Amino acid sequence: MKDYPVLGKKDTRSGFGDGLTELGKTNDKVVALCADLIGSLKMGEFQKNHPDRFFQVGIAEANMMGIAAGLTIGGKIPFTGTFANFSTSRVYDQIRQSIAYSGKNVKICASHAGLTLGEDGATHQVLEDIGMMKMLPHMTVINPCDYNQTKAATLAIAEYEGPVYLRFGRPSVPIFIPEDMPFEIGKAIVLSEGADVSIFATGHMVWKALEACKELEAQGISAEIINIHTIKPLDKEAVLASVRKTKCAVTAEEHQLAGGLGESIAQVLSKELPSPMEFVAVNDTFGESGTPDQLLEKYGLTTANIVSAAQNVLKRK
Repeated sequence: MKDYPVLGKKDTRSGFGDGLTELGKTNDKVVALCADLIGSLKMGEFQKNHPDRFFQVGIAEANMMGIAAGLTIGGKIPFTGTFANFSTSRVYDQIRQSIAYSGKNVKICASHAGLTLGEDGATHQVLEDIGMMKMLPHMTVINPCDYNQTKAATLAIAEYEGPVYLRFGRPSVPIFIPEDMPFEIGKAIVLSEGADVSIFATGHMVWKALEACKELEAQGISAEIINIHTIKPLDKEAVLASVRKTKCAVTAEEHQLAGGLGESIAQVLSKELPSPMEFVAVNDTFGESGTPDQLLEKYGLTTANIVSAAQNVLKRK
């Protein structure tokens, strides 16, 4: 397998914050809105440098989405910032009616996604957001895997016309994507080529998939690792090209099994290339308070779970 050295550890929300800071200097159409979470969303530098383009709306997320939609009419590119739960569940009606329906150029930037925001517990953890957002017509859904890719995605969505949901997280995770790797919306990245099993991963689970690849290689199993950073539009060609080689697939995501990446890939394969599949995801339950590692272990989102899923799907080929 191809080796990806760890370049350090950093939270993906900082990738968003640093990308937004850079956009502030290079694109005067970019404006930022925050729902009383400037520090958590790493939006402080943008606010300091561009106070005339920053709007603190307070704990009024629905209003924030309405304001953002209105700002696009004047040619602005609004980036909204709050926790993923409050970026989706709390404001779904406003996103559907005011942003997605008319294809408004709003960038919905959502931190603290999944289980790994940890101790804040089930009321703040969201495991349904990818499903909710990908079902909206016109909505693009992006879930980058590390600091470098999140920064690159933040820069890329400013150039993309249309509503985008950008999902990222709180914990420090390994940085392994090269800083200069291009970010192309809707284009999957094959991180390591393999012949026996295709492992499609997104977000924080991409690094765990690479770890699983090493363990599988030690067992004589050749795994192909594909980083699906854009869940919608899904890179169907990359999915089919990989599974044509390996004849089976595993998906890994920090999200509910229902509605997530696994379902999207299963839909493609069931229509175009029926193949055995296994899914590493949260299985129809809410989370709870705990450290990120404790929660990933309890809910089956570990390197070992990916290895086990690969072993199981190989038996079904």
